[in-house]
Amino acid sequence: MSKYNFKVNITPNKAFSLVKNSQSADLVHEEFFELENGVCTGTLVYEKYYMRTSNRAALVVIIDNIKGYTDVRAIATGSSEGWLFKFDWGAADNFAASIEKILKEYII
Repeated sequence: MSKYNFKVNITPNKAFSLVKNSQSADLVHEEFFELENGVCTGTLVYEKYYMRTSNRAALVVIIDNIKGYTDVRAIATGSSEGWLFKFDWGAADNFAASIEKILKEYII
């Protein structure tokens, strides 16, 4: 499992759209909610097959501005080779880091 957490200087709507339109993995689920007082929260769930682990990995991306700034969390999991070992040849880190690469010019 790999986690990335960072702030960006764009709205949750824009960050959500950039990730959704730039991520090359299979989009499994998406939801975006505009709550009261300008608060927004969105979730994207992706799945991707990694040959190096002979397994599919999942990536959950959560974007919100609940704390007054746009916060992005990317969590990759399910990429290890087997049930006993959690070694995944860097697949989870690569998958989670893809979100940081998409939003790199906006990271604070």
